[in-house]
Amino acid sequence: MAWADSKRASISIIAFCQVMAMALWFSASAIVPALTAEFHLSAFSQAALTSGVQAGFVIGCLASAVFGLADRLDPRRFFAFATMIGAVANLLLLAVDPASPVAIALRVVTGMCMAGIYPVGMKLASTWAKGDMGLMVGILVGALTLGSAAPHLFNAFGGMQWRIPLVAASASAFIAAFLIAFAGVGPNRAPAPRFDPSAALTAWRDVPLRLANLGYLGHMWELYAMWTWVGVYVTAALAARGAQSAGRLGSLAAFVAIGAGALGAVAAGFFADRRGRANVAAWAMMISATCCALTVPAFNAPFGVLLLLVALWGFSVVADSAQFSAIVSETTDDEYVGTALTVQTCLGFLLTMVSIRLTSAAAEWLGWRWAFLLILPGPILGVQAMLALMKPRIREE
Repeated sequence: MAWADSKRASISIIAFCQVMAMALWFSASAIVPALTAEFHLSAFSQAALTSGVQAGFVIGCLASAVFGLADRLDPRRFFAFATMIGAVANLLLLAVDPASPVAIALRVVTGMCMAGIYPVGMKLASTWAKGDMGLMVGILVGALTLGSAAPHLFNAFGGMQWRIPLVAASASAFIAAFLIAFAGVGPNRAPAPRFDPSAALTAWRDVPLRLANLGYLGHMWELYAMWTWVGVYVTAALAARGAQSAGRLGSLAAFVAIGAGALGAVAAGFFADRRGRANVAAWAMMISATCCALTVPAFNAPFGVLLLLVALWGFSVVADSAQFSAIVSETTDDEYVGTALTVQTCLGFLLTMVSIRLTSAAAEWLGWRWAFLLILPGPILGVQAMLALMKPRIREE
């Protein structure tokens, strides 16, 4: 059924479908300012619309791993089914009160569907890898990042018409569900190890693996809180000085910030194969930590300066992302790779639920000028973990 029997054509289709389907992830987060203005959402409701996706993703990943869905099902059909269900759940937000538990439940369902999109797309792409895993993973993470940025672009053009981004995100997901059938499966498809709960402690017993996971957790503490609230931060900064179209400019800034991560992921994937994954990850987190700290003095800066800062932050905050999975894959026994990656992903996304909520609470208490300082310890911890991992004695253990 696949049209794309070549590696280049298949990867292009997979990457395009990832971009289109991942629009579902931030479809609600992108319209939080508009929803808050119309429905007077509380800080809890604002955070829940995003953290619900994170919770659903964790549930979906665990279910997929336990039942071996990604191994037992054709990845293209699994991807298409999950994408269609997620698109429907996203559309149903139009029919419910955004502050209601039903809206949060729909976001949880969307998150569960993302477990059939995000990792399954990566698995499908990996069947074509041959000596270029770093760059290939970077391309796929870049596609995921660009897809996550798309709702903010929809919102920038939709303005306060919050229904437009929701419909656009679902429409793009339906297109992805249709097109993924035309991607080919590569020659090196192999079943992943079955989920083994008893192997989960390996993530902390093995020193290199523990450092890789600590780096990943520091990265995730920063990443999704930044992605979720960067548009709100810019909107608040512009509104504080009475700027016109603050909401639209905030959405545009969020798109630029998140979208810049696509370039960062590809660039990091290229250099990681040549300069070392831990080295590239450490540099990326040092830059993102600096940008995070600069959000305080930049709050009163002109929009152009704000846009430049969040673009650099977005570029660096994702640049290390794919490398943590690669490090875990390279430092774990083959029979436990599937379990190690499942544990890493689940712990990371559970942590994002905390950082997203605490960042909004910090903004409510101190204001958006100071809120992002809460996530600054994440990349600082990650840098320390990567520096330790680069020591020869640690790498040999």
